[in-house]
Amino acid sequence: MLGTDFSHGSPCWIDLGSPDTERATAFYGGVFGWRFVSAGPGAGGYGFFQKDGSTVAALGRLTEEGASTAWTVYFRTDDAQATAEAVEHGGGTVRVAPMDMGDARMAQCTDPQGARFAVLQPGRTPGGLERTSEDNTLLWVELHVPDPVAGIGFYRGLFGWRSEEMQGPGMTYRVLSLRDGDQQATSFGGVAPLQEGGHGARWVPYFAVADADDVVRKTQENGGSVLLPAADVPDVGRIAWLADTSGAVFAVLKPNPRQG
Repeated sequence: MLGTDFSHGSPCWIDLGSPDTERATAFYGGVFGWRFVSAGPGAGGYGFFQKDGSTVAALGRLTEEGASTAWTVYFRTDDAQATAEAVEHGGGTVRVAPMDMGDARMAQCTDPQGARFAVLQPGRTPGGLERTSEDNTLLWVELHVPDPVAGIGFYRGLFGWRSEEMQGPGMTYRVLSLRDGDQQATSFGGVAPLQEGGHGARWVPYFAVADADDVVRKTQENGGSVLLPAADVPDVGRIAWLADTSGAVFAVLKPNPRQG
């Protein structure tokens, strides 16, 4: 599962682009208990979702032309410019060229099958999410694309990721790990085939929760919708797919066995 000792290829940041940030703040506060803290008067409304004073996600106004409200996963890179060039070389698109954000650099990209993501090169300070893999924080990221094998090949060219096949209910699931270290210990996400009638290629964030059914209830009470009701997945845990009040998709997981 995710940690906060980020290296090249790690999911290190996540933010929500929303057409209504006040509504999003109320929704995620009601569902996860997060508190929104502005990044300052010059940040254009961008700010941080915090749990007990630690940053666990971020929120900003949806500004990109033609974009739909969605969560964006940022992957740590040692060199944003080199990664952007590798994206284009691999058949992807760089929607926002590498640019400075404070002393860090970021770029917004789309993979060859249409899944959007971003890369972040830290500056003098490491940066990144301050808490992960505990209740109401990011636990896992999952890529849904028509061709998982091609998808893995693309991202391997960017980050050197490794993958391992697992047989799931009616499909082959591929677990992703970082390029260095123990493969199981550095796993952070997976790749699943895009189901017929799905919502298109995308990265889906999974947030750890103490009670998936309770989060489903809170999602509905706060105006969100349930895409896949809570269900048990053998050897994984209890999972639900949800959408917020503006339609941004996310998932929740109560791991089994519970993670510390």
